[in-house]
Amino acid sequence: MTEVLFAEFTAKEGAEQEVARLVAGLTPLVRAEPGNVRFEPSVRRDDPRRYFIYEVYYDRAAFDAHVEAAHGAEFNAAINSLIEEDGSALTWLASTSEPAASAG
Repeated sequence: MTEVLFAEFTAKEGAEQEVARLVAGLTPLVRAEPGNVRFEPSVRRDDPRRYFIYEVYYDRAAFDAHVEAAHGAEFNAAINSLIEEDGSALTWLASTSEPAASAG
């Protein structure tokens, strides 16, 4: 089953260009990961410092590989001092077109 999520964070005032540069550099690296289906960074129209990154991975193993990738660790280390939060907030999504996982 695919893993789908949003990663959210807010660039600090004055760090907008550096955050945009880091996100732009990360994007092709994540998209090239074998298990990545989609990696789509966006900003809010009414607050361009606020990032929403829509991510889809083939399965949990693909997401785990993404988390372990060196380019992700480098991105997170570089961005931590440039965003308002302590890190990206992840919101996990469930597809309404796939059967729900059994709770048992």
